[in-house]
Amino acid sequence: MYSQGHQGQHAMMNGGQAHQRFMMQMPKFQHQNHHPHPAQQHHNPHANQASHTMNHNFSAGALTSSTPHFTPSHLQNGTPATVEEELDGSMNEHWQQQLQLAAESRQANSPHYYARTVAQQSKGIQIAPSQADTQEGSGDNRGDASGSKENPRQGWTALDFGGQGLRALSPALFNYQFLTKLYLNHNKLKTLPPAIGQLRNLNHLDLSGNEISELPEEIGMLTNLRKLYLFDNSLHTLPYEMGYLYRLETLGIEGNPLNEVLKSQIMKEGTKALIKYLKEEMPVHLPPADRDWIVLDETSNSSNGPVDKFTALSYNTLCDQSASPSHYGYVPSRVLSWEFRRDLILSEIRSHDADIVCLQEIDQGNYNEFFREQLAYNDYKGVYWPRGRAMGMNEEEAKTVDGCATFFKGSKFILLDKQMINFGQTAVRRPDAKGQDDIYNRLWQKDHIAVVVFLENRMTGTRLIVVNCHLYWDPAYKDVKLIQTAILMEEITKLAEGYAKYPPLTDKTAFRFSEPEGGSQENTTPVEPAPSAEYSSGDQIPLIICGDINSAPGSAAYNLIAHGGLTEEHPDLEKRMYGNLSRVGMSHPFKLKSAYGAIGELPFTNYTPDFKSILDYIWYSTNVLNVTGLLGEVDKEYLKKVPGFPNFHFPSDHLALMAEFSVKGKKGKVVEADFGPQRESRDKSN
Repeated sequence: MYSQGHQGQHAMMNGGQAHQRFMMQMPKFQHQNHHPHPAQQHHNPHANQASHTMNHNFSAGALTSSTPHFTPSHLQNGTPATVEEELDGSMNEHWQQQLQLAAESRQANSPHYYARTVAQQSKGIQIAPSQADTQEGSGDNRGDASGSKENPRQGWTALDFGGQGLRALSPALFNYQFLTKLYLNHNKLKTLPPAIGQLRNLNHLDLSGNEISELPEEIGMLTNLRKLYLFDNSLHTLPYEMGYLYRLETLGIEGNPLNEVLKSQIMKEGTKALIKYLKEEMPVHLPPADRDWIVLDETSNSSNGPVDKFTALSYNTLCDQSASPSHYGYVPSRVLSWEFRRDLILSEIRSHDADIVCLQEIDQGNYNEFFREQLAYNDYKGVYWPRGRAMGMNEEEAKTVDGCATFFKGSKFILLDKQMINFGQTAVRRPDAKGQDDIYNRLWQKDHIAVVVFLENRMTGTRLIVVNCHLYWDPAYKDVKLIQTAILMEEITKLAEGYAKYPPLTDKTAFRFSEPEGGSQENTTPVEPAPSAEYSSGDQIPLIICGDINSAPGSAAYNLIAHGGLTEEHPDLEKRMYGNLSRVGMSHPFKLKSAYGAIGELPFTNYTPDFKSILDYIWYSTNVLNVTGLLGEVDKEYLKKVPGFPNFHFPSDHLALMAEFSVKGKKGKVVEADFGPQRESRDKSN
């Protein structure tokens, strides 16, 4: 390992150290010096400088007098010795680069060649002493260099095990997930462990001059790779998973008996063409195990009266306009196509069969022409609004604008009201918006929305507010996301107070639907619908908020929803001016909790090579609802070979969330209604 700026790393650059000593020291070294802080993953300025000096400025003097593996007239694995023999007298730029890099790689066969080269070319840094010199020096001095408080060992991001004769790799190596460069060249490795997929920050991996005959599928997890050197191994083919390496600029394969199909791709068109070929030809992988259904409460509403439960699903579908090949370069084009993903989304919605479905990033054309029509066959009715920009467009242009679509089972719920909240427009209409430049310059320009529907359960009479929202994404606009959340909660509060006064329904007879195929044909006694429930205030009405708020747990937007308020001094406001929201703070009356908070949230709801986090939620009002079940996480074994979504089995970069809720009974009123008349009748009988 080495770093251009820290002399404390020299102890591990000694070319005289034996392979066995490295392997024995790995666990001890890991215990003392492994600091996987996030900051270590971003030391690219040092790493890039090292890459430049190492790969393009090799000195012939670095090649030892004994070169056991290669000579100018004979190359490994039967590769022809001359360029004319290889290219029949012609050489394009791609193969010329291959041969040049291969020649440089063959010169780098001495122990720790790359680490020593960097040390030589960095001012003020001397080559690490040989083993004999080290033994002459004081052990305390070496300890000071490696453990100095002024230069702690946490700045290095590269590790050079080149030329050590290694036959195996210690599992401890793959815990160094902050590494950006790893040199395993000129050893005696026959295999590469699947655990290599854990080193997802690598941008340079050198496996040249080994005896590797097969690469693991997990190599596809290294999506940050820019350079992958495989010169002079025994590879006949490459795994299709290398198609995920969409950032790869240089793939070194000279000196391998590679099959002609793959070899011709890189010879004629270069690395990018070969990676694209592998990506597009990638076969469909085995699907993951089904996501588990997690039962949280088997007793709610089980025997006392009618069961008052419902399920809700929330899903950001990644609309066609957002799924560009430049952003999702690791996805085969046929998988990224909207037609493929649209059908998979529909299939997933149908398989979950939730009572309520909240979709984000559904464009107007696909809502009207596909999802509404298709889901109608499954008893769904829909409510949809596009984002604000659609208002200024003609009909054809407006079809491509995404928005929020809420579907509900028509046989279970009656739609009482529907509303759309445009955060930017609502903000500028506030009386306190005058003179608040940030409202106009930052918030108003973002046209994100929420869709609110007010439903009533046909049978139980319970009413329900369902909010479907999508907030701005950019982390540089934390203030905007916070104010969007504050406006959302403020508008829900107003609507809920109005809904508490909503009159009861007089006719709730459900439409009679024909039995689905395979359903029971037995005659059943119709259940008499219960009267509409009454609520004394808006916060007593069951409420769920589904959506992508583009904010992780602990963020300002999350905390405002979860804790009911934030002060005007919150740092995410950045002292910007948003009227009373930034002058006196923000609050709401609801007692809300994330449904997945019952299990500590999922590991992620958004999964791409560069980003894995929790952005999507189903919030529920804890005073009137219990969460009784949840759709679980994705199979972890499956994810070890999948660097990001979408893919063959997951049509969006977001996961679908699903929760089951039960409505809490109104205890006080039940006692009055049940025992008053009974007590009177008992008194008369006595």
